[in-house]
Amino acid sequence: MMNSKLKLWENYQLSNINRMAPRSSYRTYFAKNDQQVRNYQSLNGTWKFKFIAAPEYAPKDFQNIDFDDTSWDNIPVPSNWQLQGYGKMHYSDLWYNFPINPPHVPSENPTGLYRRTFTVADVATDEQYIIGFDGVDSAFELYLNDERVGFSKGARLASEFDVTQYLHKGENTIAVRVVQWSDGTYLEDQDMWWLSGLFRDVKLYSRPQKGLYDLKIRTYLHDDYTKGELVVTPTFTLTDHQKITYQLAKDNQIVFEKTVDGNVSLDEQVNDVQLWSAETPTLYDLTLTVTNQGQVLEVVKQKVGFRQIEIVGKTFLVNGVAIKLKGVNMHDYSATKGRVMTKDDFLKNIRLMKNSNINAIRTSHYSKAPIFYDLCDELGMYVIDETDLECHGFELTGRYDWITDDPKWQPAYVDRMRRTLQRDKNHPSIIMWSLGNESSFGDNFRAMAAYCKAEDPTRLVHYEGDFDAEVTDVYSTMYTWLEHDSKLTMDQVIQKTQKPHILCEYAHSMGNGPGNLKEYQDLFYSHEQLQGGFIWEWFDQGITAEQNGQVYYRYGGDFGDEPNNSNFCIDGLIRPDGRPSTALTEVKKTFEPFQINVIDLPTLQIEMFNRLDFLTSKAFNFNYLLEEDGKEILHGPLNITEIAPHHSKKIKLALQLPQLDLNKLYVLHIQSSLAESTEWTTDADLGDSTIVIQRPKNNFNHQEKFPITANEDDLSIDIQVKQNQYRFDKISGKFSLTQHESPIITEGIQMNFWRAPIDNDMELLNDYYHKYFLNLWHENTVDVSLQKLGNGDYQVTMEKLVGTTNSGWYYQIQQDYLIHQDGSFDFKVNGIAAGKLDCAPEMLPRIGVVLQLPNDYQHVTYRGLGPTENYMDSCQASYLGVFDTTVDNLFVDYVKPQENGNHMSTDLIDLRANDDQIEIKTFNPLNFSVSNYTDRSLELAKHTVDLQKSDAVNLYIDFKQNGLGTNSCGQNQLKKYRCKFADFSFGFNFELN
Repeated sequence: MMNSKLKLWENYQLSNINRMAPRSSYRTYFAKNDQQVRNYQSLNGTWKFKFIAAPEYAPKDFQNIDFDDTSWDNIPVPSNWQLQGYGKMHYSDLWYNFPINPPHVPSENPTGLYRRTFTVADVATDEQYIIGFDGVDSAFELYLNDERVGFSKGARLASEFDVTQYLHKGENTIAVRVVQWSDGTYLEDQDMWWLSGLFRDVKLYSRPQKGLYDLKIRTYLHDDYTKGELVVTPTFTLTDHQKITYQLAKDNQIVFEKTVDGNVSLDEQVNDVQLWSAETPTLYDLTLTVTNQGQVLEVVKQKVGFRQIEIVGKTFLVNGVAIKLKGVNMHDYSATKGRVMTKDDFLKNIRLMKNSNINAIRTSHYSKAPIFYDLCDELGMYVIDETDLECHGFELTGRYDWITDDPKWQPAYVDRMRRTLQRDKNHPSIIMWSLGNESSFGDNFRAMAAYCKAEDPTRLVHYEGDFDAEVTDVYSTMYTWLEHDSKLTMDQVIQKTQKPHILCEYAHSMGNGPGNLKEYQDLFYSHEQLQGGFIWEWFDQGITAEQNGQVYYRYGGDFGDEPNNSNFCIDGLIRPDGRPSTALTEVKKTFEPFQINVIDLPTLQIEMFNRLDFLTSKAFNFNYLLEEDGKEILHGPLNITEIAPHHSKKIKLALQLPQLDLNKLYVLHIQSSLAESTEWTTDADLGDSTIVIQRPKNNFNHQEKFPITANEDDLSIDIQVKQNQYRFDKISGKFSLTQHESPIITEGIQMNFWRAPIDNDMELLNDYYHKYFLNLWHENTVDVSLQKLGNGDYQVTMEKLVGTTNSGWYYQIQQDYLIHQDGSFDFKVNGIAAGKLDCAPEMLPRIGVVLQLPNDYQHVTYRGLGPTENYMDSCQASYLGVFDTTVDNLFVDYVKPQENGNHMSTDLIDLRANDDQIEIKTFNPLNFSVSNYTDRSLELAKHTVDLQKSDAVNLYIDFKQNGLGTNSCGQNQLKKYRCKFADFSFGFNFELN
């Protein structure tokens, strides 16, 4: 029988040695200095570091004061050692990187040894000194001055240790041994990079021995939410008739002050209370002065937000309102630092979220550093606080609940939930406790839920893996489809659930996408019990790299890491460098506070919807801006009547428009911004609704007359007008155009039904490449004919059969080139879907044409939807305008290159090279994009540094392009947004100037 003796870091029934009982994160001060946290000292900075292959290889005395570490390396704390050049980078969404045999982990267990010294001026006998770790991945032992202090697990959970008996006046030596793999790793299989080490703050501080050990704050609302009740329950480890004076203040005005015995709770009423919500994050200042025998022991400061969460029927309410969560999932992430995030990092990202109309964060899939919750309280963000628990790799074993339903593991599960709840319990921003993610369901989750409900009945319990919502307060699903023949769909959710519903993950923001955001949001607004969701996810988790001076971002597999999930970590609303993606622009528009429908355009009558939960329109400034062909010609304030949350009103805009030029485009913008400045607002508008006042039609007058000469033989047709020479090859079906003998179009106007795959096409690619061969199209020229028209123009007609390799379905194509006497030409194409129609794919990537133009045509002006790229199911943030830009600026540099830069509803494209101009006018609005990269280059490149610029400008003009969907994880293209194998017809005029 094999000896199954467990190592310290494999003992799954031992969560710690000497770790302090979990408690809330609060600040305690000396009475005479309430600006400096009591005896606080950051232990961040440069530590000595030794990387070894297994914890057993550590020198036996590495923790000792007199140990010689001069040969060791230096490492910053906080940091992840993989980002400092130690160990191996590895990304996986699902797999454990070792055999699944819980609680055993590999004997080859990368380990980091850390050492540093620090100095304390004095060690008071009546103080308890604590060293706190906000996050250590994965398990660690703490030593101080030769002695082992303790041991802890739970990588993204706080650990505190009482070091009073080990601390010396003067210089102290701290040592930490961190192992990468532990039994805790089985509970930490989240979708992210595997990163290790002291990656959050390490700090020393103290509390008075007879002072507060913990405090619990609860708020309740009464009398139609106008009165607040504040209940504060203190905890002491040493009781000695302490008294606490509570002072509650708002804006430096005292609301109440009351002294009570330390062994009882404060229970006080606040009249005319100002409520906390994400829209109105009002905080009160609570100061607790703890005394013992008339002497002040400590001063504790805490922010308090009055808000109440309850369930009524099929909805959950915040302050009596069935709110809508406009949320995002957020990992800790930095492209250069891994999982290290500072206060400034959190602040920058939360501000960007707020300015993008995001009001909620799910802490996927672990609790964050304490400062994050402070910022969410202050700036206003609803939080689902998720504990550090995911066992996803078990799914592939056929025993998904292997440890989730094993009672021997129950202490480990409940410990993680207890530590999360106890540390974060006083934050008003937290509205739900989440038991974890993707770990099946069983008795251990039942125990976690029971703990939450017993310990904190004021908040809701969330866990998506509880598919029947047996113990959770909300019915939570992931990536639930809007339409499908067999999968769970949102309409079934509406019929099925008797509890509030949220999508804890949806709209997978991977690469170019997601689509269908508007459809989800409209559904949320239409059903009170659908209370919103959380987009996956906030960050593209790429790792910064450089090649030949060019920065790019690496993902799974780029480090030789096997197995890996490739670029599945590149799925965020912001790029690795923090730049907002097109998707975030679309989110901001979809979540905007006010939505407008036009009732009657001539009289400027609109209906305005207030999509907020608490603020009326009076909290906003409204302005209008009128554009003429993309240039502002008029602007000013708008007086909007008060509109209550969740309500709408019909409004006649009091605007006097100028005389309109019939040949120009006029677009009216109605913009909204907060009237008062906040901790997070910038000057940016939170909402921008556009109304097209007038859209001109293209003028196709061909009044100039120049002689046309045409010659035809068995192989080609040659036509000359002005300085333009046209040649049509009767065999290949290709067409060329030169001007002054300089090539303009060399490869013809080629039919194009392919696009560089986007990440949301990943479920289609096998069929695309190996069943339908959609990347391999063939043109068969059937006939080419020349005709002189009665007005002197000439027309060349090409008939073709166009299909893919081994396909029995194909297009019958007719291309007409009408060459006018002014030198321009009309291109018209008709396609008839033919052959074995039942063998054709459900979707084509696109239907259009592509032209290669000289690469000096880099300046672009277009009239269409912009300025951001847009597609059928992702175009809310775009508006009709005239936009002046460049080919490079129209390129969207996705971490993994793919189709990008489409612009719908375009009817005018102007390309310029110095004094030369190409002008394209469409007969009906079409899609267009222009790029210095071919589709083939985008398709082959793994990273942006792999892209090779082509020798020509590639102009794509499409009758239709397929929607984006979100089927990298979720709904595919909705039927109404699919580009189908069907008949089509479109055209445009092409003119050289």
